[in-house]
Amino acid sequence: MTAPVRLAVDLIACDGRGLCAELLPELITLDDWGYPLLSGRTVPAALRGEVSAAVQLCPRLALRLEAGAGAAGSRVRPGAGSTSQAR
Repeated sequence: MTAPVRLAVDLIACDGRGLCAELLPELITLDDWGYPLLSGRTVPAALRGEVSAAVQLCPRLALRLEAGAGAAGSRVRPGAGSTSQAR
């Protein structure tokens, strides 16, 4: 069994190209300016390969996988399991 991981985004590095949302529509949507909003849930085992590929393909290297429950510094869609959002 593998440890749970969550997807996180560095909003300072991200420039809103939207590639991550194209690659992972199950976990990422975009805001009005093209920046990612994460689902806030643990990455399902079935998507680990796709998530790892998206992390490597991010043009600004703004995506990362984090072990455990936290994804500090990332914006989560409202109502997606976390009430905190970066402002």
